Amino acid sequence: MTSNTRQQIFSWPVRVYYEDTDAQGLVYFANYFKFMERARSEWLRSLGFQQDCFMEQERRFFVVVNTQARFIVPAKFNEMLAVTVRITAKSRATFEIEQNIYRDTLKGDLLCSGQVKVACLNADTLKPVRLPELILKESKT
Repeated sequence: MTSNTRQQIFSWPVRVYYEDTDAQGLVYFANYFKFMERARSEWLRSLGFQQDCFMEQERRFFVVVNTQARFIVPAKFNEMLAVTVRITAKSRATFEIEQNIYRDTLKGDLLCSGQVKVACLNADTLKPVRLPELILKESKT
């Protein structure tokens, strides 16, 4: 795991397991979204943010409201990947993230590029609420 403070890029390693692949031994397209989710969760954890405590104690949680991906080159069984997280925009109740998946390291081939918009909701009303301060402070956009 690495975090680059200057550019606010977080990277998380993921290995491609057999269960992630299709009959051709290539990563099934939906699993790229799972890899991105793992990296987002670990990014939040690296900030000291515990999503279960946030839900239980503050009655707020995150939901993905929009996502898209561009699949460039397929990943294969047993490869190591680097999945990045970088905030690109924030509002009072949402933040947008650019996520890239590279073969091996950030210097490897770009395999998939994605964008994710996340909203913070009140757990009781399901209405948008203010983002936590640690997210608002994470990146000056």
